[in-house]
Amino acid sequence: MGDETGARVPSPQQARAQASAITSGRAGAEAEATAPAPAPTSLLRALFDGPRLSPGQRRIAHYLIEHITEAAFLSITDLAERVGVSQPSVTRFATAMGFSGYPALRERLQSIALGALGSAPGAPAESRGNELQEAVDAEIANLENLRRDFADPDQVIETGRALSRSTPLTVLGLRISGALAEYFAYAARRIHPDVRLVTRGGSVAYDALLQSREAGGTWLLAFAMPRHAQETLTALRVARGAGLKVALITDLALGPVADEADVVFTTGTGSRLVFDSYAAPVLMSAALLQAMTDADPERTQARLEEYEQVAEQHQFFLKD
Repeated sequence: MGDETGARVPSPQQARAQASAITSGRAGAEAEATAPAPAPTSLLRALFDGPRLSPGQRRIAHYLIEHITEAAFLSITDLAERVGVSQPSVTRFATAMGFSGYPALRERLQSIALGALGSAPGAPAESRGNELQEAVDAEIANLENLRRDFADPDQVIETGRALSRSTPLTVLGLRISGALAEYFAYAARRIHPDVRLVTRGGSVAYDALLQSREAGGTWLLAFAMPRHAQETLTALRVARGAGLKVALITDLALGPVADEADVVFTTGTGSRLVFDSYAAPVLMSAALLQAMTDADPERTQARLEEYEQVAEQHQFFLKD
């Protein structure tokens, strides 16, 4: 698809490839000295452009764009009052943006606002780091948000117990999410007697889900990272229709995929480079695995000991 001049409009991923090209430290420093920083309104519009917003959410986004340097430091109560919406509406707006809640969104808004103030005439220059360092910074922010969510670990503990009791336990991840599902399933097999991995969609996934339920399974753990696949949504609907409960690790707390889950764990993904990075989803997976081991410590210990004996007998691993 082209514009009025006939030039081809790049896809979002092509745009990210161009924007995230890695530069050397010297080149990055020279670029910072000569190229102006993106305007805060541009950063905000890019932030708000992805999700489909309701009219009320668009009002919040418009207010933030118009008053970023002030609004970024408002409490949820003050922001709701300024915009004329309820506090739950502000919370839903934050989760629609992919944040764990309003505090996490406000941190991002504050970084944009401070960047705008720092780029004002006469303001001291600060090193932002190169593209790779900024990608790491974004993942650190995702992990900080997850750390705050773990302040109340009850949902993780309860879900881990439920997954531990489900025999078989099915783990689903399609397309890019398949790697996360494989990691979880690989580790879960060390502590659970029957873990079934589904990384292919369509009728193959349907068969696996239906067979899991017929065999006595009660839970499905699913991963849904962007870009969210239609086949993932369909598979979750098949699972629930068959009577399986769904625990979902994803980047958005709202939307059609999350609507099909009984339990949703929202984790941010790194999107500063061409391809997303998944530090927070992997740590979320490890937390659920820990909860599963704690749910049945005797079975965990027995299975781990048995595996170590087999690994030693067949020399699976090199001696460190």
